[in-house]
Amino acid sequence: MKILYFAWLREKTGCREEELDLPAAVTTVGELIAWLRQRDAGHAAAFADVKQVRCAVDMEFAPLQASIGQAREIAFFPPVTGG
Repeated sequence: MKILYFAWLREKTGCREEELDLPAAVTTVGELIAWLRQRDAGHAAAFADVKQVRCAVDMEFAPLQASIGQAREIAFFPPVTGG
C-alpha cells in the first residue's frame, strides 16, 4: 500500500511516500496510525497528536474509524484552513 505524507508530516517522517506491506491486523486508519507510530522516532513524532492529522483513503477524506480495506493509497496531512 502506498502511504503519502504532506507538509510537516513529511518532514517528521523523513519521507514523502513509502510502499508498505501492512500486517493483517491493521484494518482501519486508526490502527494504521498506531502501527506507523511504532516504526521509528520520526513516525512517532508525526503521529504524536492525531487531532492534528487528517487522512484520505484513495483520495477521499476518512475518519480514524474508516476501513482501509483494499485501498491503494493512504495520505496523511495537517488540517487545512482557508482564508
